[in-house]
Amino acid sequence: MPDRTGFWLMKSEPDECSIDDALAAPDRTVAWTGVRNYQARNFIRDAMRIGDGVLFYHSSCPQPGIAGIARIVSEPRPDPTQFDPASKYFDAASRADAPRWLLRDVQALRRIPLIDLARLRAHAELDGLLVLRKGNRLSITPVEPRHWHFIVDRLARDT
Repeated sequence: MPDRTGFWLMKSEPDECSIDDALAAPDRTVAWTGVRNYQARNFIRDAMRIGDGVLFYHSSCPQPGIAGIARIVSEPRPDPTQFDPASKYFDAASRADAPRWLLRDVQALRRIPLIDLARLRAHAELDGLLVLRKGNRLSITPVEPRHWHFIVDRLARDT
């Protein structure tokens, strides 16, 4: 285990990989593919650690929100979808000897009743949570420990 635990909010479109899909996967673990933003890639490469907590967020769907709790379970490695011409995440400029895009394995721990944006916004304790900032579209954002604990210890239990 790392000497410090970080916390993340990671967005996934449920028609691509939902919390239920992750829970049904072998070892409840999925490769977090398709990240195509350099800042999010840098979080994967430089800031995430094995054991970090993850708020599994359903995005680009009728009811977006936090749908589960997960954790990071691997070191970063090249995302194979960047090399697959049949993938919507193909990147012709990425090379096997110098991959641009990385992934981490994420292990689903549990599903929770959806905590939507309106419910998150209703709590002053969550002021500053990056997913609530206007215009924030990053698929991976860091979560402050105070926000993590409020969501996991309070909201995920109150639902």
